[in-house]
Amino acid sequence: MDRDHPLRRALPLVLASGFFFATLDTTGKFLVGAHAVLLVVWARYVGQMLFATVIAARRLGSGFWRTRHLRMQLARALCLVVASTLFVAALRYLPLAEGSAIAFLAPMLAIVLAIPVLGERPTPARWLAALGGFAGILLVVRPGSAVFHPAAALMALSALANAMYQLLTRRVPNDRPETTLFYTSTVGAVGLSLLLPAVEFPASVAAGEAAAFAALGVLAGLGHWCFIAAFVRAPASLLAPFTYLHLVWSTIYGLLVFGHLPDGLSVLGMAAIVASGVALVLHERRRR
Repeated sequence: MDRDHPLRRALPLVLASGFFFATLDTTGKFLVGAHAVLLVVWARYVGQMLFATVIAARRLGSGFWRTRHLRMQLARALCLVVASTLFVAALRYLPLAEGSAIAFLAPMLAIVLAIPVLGERPTPARWLAALGGFAGILLVVRPGSAVFHPAAALMALSALANAMYQLLTRRVPNDRPETTLFYTSTVGAVGLSLLLPAVEFPASVAAGEAAAFAALGVLAGLGHWCFIAAFVRAPASLLAPFTYLHLVWSTIYGLLVFGHLPDGLSVLGMAAIVASGVALVLHERRRR
């Protein structure tokens, strides 16, 4: 690779972000087996808020919170809170790798939602990519598979909320990434804190679980920081295909931590989802 090629600096960061996010998902699945979903998601957002605030303040100074798109920032952050909550709730019942694959349906759903939300008309290639992704989901969530469970609907709704989050992010082009990251985490931390009185707290927490709760915010903060730093250093069209390596980490974690390995048809469906996503990215790159 050429020494000045943008991937040289950005690729390690985007790969690291996939590792951190997959580790975050694994930790969340481990905790949600014994604790309330809202408690697990709350711990993730509070830790992430502390991380994001420190990063934003160091990079931008005391005015890091100023935004030109307050309503849009609040709306997109709320979409991500909903997506995260549904994702963790679904992982209580779904295998890690297949569940994560369903969540990667979000870019395909964004194509469909771009019509009413942004007024865009998808090209035929975009429609083909979306259909390919949906076909992959049908293979993963087929009768008799480990993911043929009502919780798969929660994961699909999580992907839908994530798609809305992606579309609304495009409506805040003038804000710095650090400011956007601050609002993304703070809205979740504040909103979920208001719901904590309705959550049943455990009488005691083992030392390992306490460490896992503390790790949630650190992993989320590191993952988002690496992700943003990577996309500052290289175009999205170059980096987006590498984000699907998240599924490789999820598969490894699923086997090592939970003793689950996807069957042949599920692997085929996951491959179809990845292929459709990569094809979509390459198509967008050619158009630009």
